[in-house]
Amino acid sequence: MPPAGHRRIEALLADFEPDFQFNAPLPLPLEEFEERLRKVRRECVVAGHDVLIVHTDMIGWFHTSNAYLRYLCDWMREGVLIVPMDEDKPLTLLSFFTQAVILPPGGEPVLVDDIWQIGAIGREYADRPGSSVVKTAEACAKLLGSLVPARPQIGWMGDARSGEFISLLRELVPAAKFIDDSSIIDRMQRVRSPREVDMFRAASQLIDIGIQAAYHVARPGVTDHEIFAAFTYAQLARGGESADGYQIGANAFGTHCGKPYGHVMRPGDIANLYISNVTFRGYNAQTSRMIAFGDITDRQELVLSACEEGVKRAEKLIRPGALMRDVNNAAFGPLIEKGLLTSPETRIMPYNWSTADDGGPRLIKRQQVSAPDWEAQGRKLMHVYPATHGPHNPNIGHAVGMAGAGNSFNLASHNYDRLEEGMVFVLHAQWLEPLSAGANLGDFYAVTHDGFENLSCHTPLATHRVAV
Repeated sequence: MPPAGHRRIEALLADFEPDFQFNAPLPLPLEEFEERLRKVRRECVVAGHDVLIVHTDMIGWFHTSNAYLRYLCDWMREGVLIVPMDEDKPLTLLSFFTQAVILPPGGEPVLVDDIWQIGAIGREYADRPGSSVVKTAEACAKLLGSLVPARPQIGWMGDARSGEFISLLRELVPAAKFIDDSSIIDRMQRVRSPREVDMFRAASQLIDIGIQAAYHVARPGVTDHEIFAAFTYAQLARGGESADGYQIGANAFGTHCGKPYGHVMRPGDIANLYISNVTFRGYNAQTSRMIAFGDITDRQELVLSACEEGVKRAEKLIRPGALMRDVNNAAFGPLIEKGLLTSPETRIMPYNWSTADDGGPRLIKRQQVSAPDWEAQGRKLMHVYPATHGPHNPNIGHAVGMAGAGNSFNLASHNYDRLEEGMVFVLHAQWLEPLSAGANLGDFYAVTHDGFENLSCHTPLATHRVAV
């Protein structure tokens, strides 16, 4: 039997119930994927493509490197989708070329007629010579032979993981003209359908449930592992797809945000739950919350209040037609008024991950930082993070989309785009000072026809206080 301390998290969560009912929306209907395919095909036809190749590969943890396949046919693992521009020719999927096998029902694509299993091979793995990447490219080239003219124009979508595959395909189809058109789907994801917003709302509600569970167990003496585990358990138990898309910071300064390491929460500590990615049916949400354990310093209180007020001030401007620049600048107003910043302008703003003043690398200060729970494990914290004061990012927020996708826009001082109904984004006001104070507070929003919906409305933005 493990010691009782190993069962403490189960006991702490024994009477936990969220304060609202989570109702999981059904998967997106087939008609939504048909409409996406129609739009993609139309753009490809205008561009002169004869066929579209969509590639994504595995990056570990049973995750793919981009969201394009899931967006087009709800395929949640690695693969190559072949989309002919002639509508009488079927969509074909090449897959199962890694060892990370996921089987239906969670892996059944829509709109696809034929799936070809390429096979994971290699001398060490299967005692068979060859490369799965080469085999995939060869199979793709062979199938293209029956779908495209002698000198085709091939549009493709992928990312940094796609380079080797596309390079091999170029060699195998030397007469073809290849054009990277990943931006087609990137553009399509700037504005979301009502059914997609349902998915983002569900992901946000899972975050709120996880946060409520974290609050439920938070008290002096618990570890960052236990807070992290409470959050994870609560959201996964209700349909979350990922158990590691978020960070926790736990110390006396609120300044470190990473993974738990065994820090024991003490009076005067601050915990930051930075929820970067909780995923539901491929759609992810973001929020950030702070937990204060007893009395904290006046400087910490000032930073917390500035960040909370910044988000609330920016929120008031969210509506169709609002300039993203104005939303950003409003959020930094309280930080300026409280003397933390002098300007909201992205170009000149200090931020934690900035270069040195001359544009070169910045040396991180070497200094031993007190971390007793880390030192008890035989290690020392010998550098001061972050390297410089300021917000985590030189902007107030960004678009959020499907797991694995990039941000399609940032809300920053130099962004003069206007908000549109259906846009979904996070606003997170952040400020970190090395060995002094830190805060990261944020909510998740969808733009509606007459304003906004706060999708993370089931937990308050304000810092959660734990009495000690």
